[in-house]
Amino acid sequence: MTDENGLPTEIALLWGLREPARRGRKPALSVPDITRAAIEVADTEGLGAVSMARVAKQLGNSTMALYRHVNSKDELLKLMSDAALNDPPEMPADIEWRDGLTLWANSVLATLREHPWYASIPLDGPPIGPRNLAWFDSALGALADTSLEEAEKVGVVMGLLTFVHGEIRLTAELAESFRDNPEAFGRAYSQALRLVVDPRKLPALGRVVAAGVFDFDTLYDEVEVEADFRFGLNLYLDGIAAYLARRADVT
Repeated sequence: MTDENGLPTEIALLWGLREPARRGRKPALSVPDITRAAIEVADTEGLGAVSMARVAKQLGNSTMALYRHVNSKDELLKLMSDAALNDPPEMPADIEWRDGLTLWANSVLATLREHPWYASIPLDGPPIGPRNLAWFDSALGALADTSLEEAEKVGVVMGLLTFVHGEIRLTAELAESFRDNPEAFGRAYSQALRLVVDPRKLPALGRVVAAGVFDFDTLYDEVEVEADFRFGLNLYLDGIAAYLARRADVT
C-alpha cells in the first residue's frame, strides 16, 4: 500500500508522515506510543515476546486499537528498528577515516548493546528510516575525504554494519546459551574436541586443539568477546587501508 505521496505506508509511518484517518475524538494511542511499548517488551522479555496482542496489553488497550495505527507485526518491527537507535556520533571535522569508522562502529556497538534483540530483527531491505539513514550518512561522511568512489563507500559501510550486527547477534546468543547451559562452555568442550578431532582428517583444527586454544575453564568471557570485536574490526579496517594504498600506487 502507498500513501497519497506514493510512499509505501510503512515508510510514511517511519517518517511520521501518516497517521491512519480517524473519526471522532482524538485517540489515546499514537504510532510512537506503540513503538515505545514494543521496545519495552523486547527489552524485558526478548524479541520473541513482541506481538500485537502483547504490545496492546503493555499499553492497556485492545489489539484492534493497535491495528488502527500499525498494519502488522512486520510493520511494527520496522518502526522498532528505527526508534531503538540513538543519534549517531558527531564526527570531528578533521577526523581521519579510520578513526571515524572506529568511532562509528563503537557507537553502533554501544547502541545495540542497549537492545540485544536488535540484531535479530529480520533485514528485508536497505535502511530507510530517519535514524537508520542518519547513521548511514554518518559512516559515509567518515569516508568523504578518501579516494573511494561513492558506490565503494556504500559497500564499505554495509560490510562494516554487517560485521557489527553479526558480532552483536552472536554475543547475545552466546550469552543466553551460557546462562542456560554454562557447562557446554567449559573444559568439557575442549576435552570433547580432543576426543573427536582426528588431526589426519581435520589437520588445521587439530593444530588449534593441540595448541590449547580451547583449554579454558569457560569459553565465554565478556573480556574475550570485546577483544574479538576489536580484532575483527581492525582486520576489516586494515583491509580498507590496504585497498586505498593499492589504489594510490596505481594512480
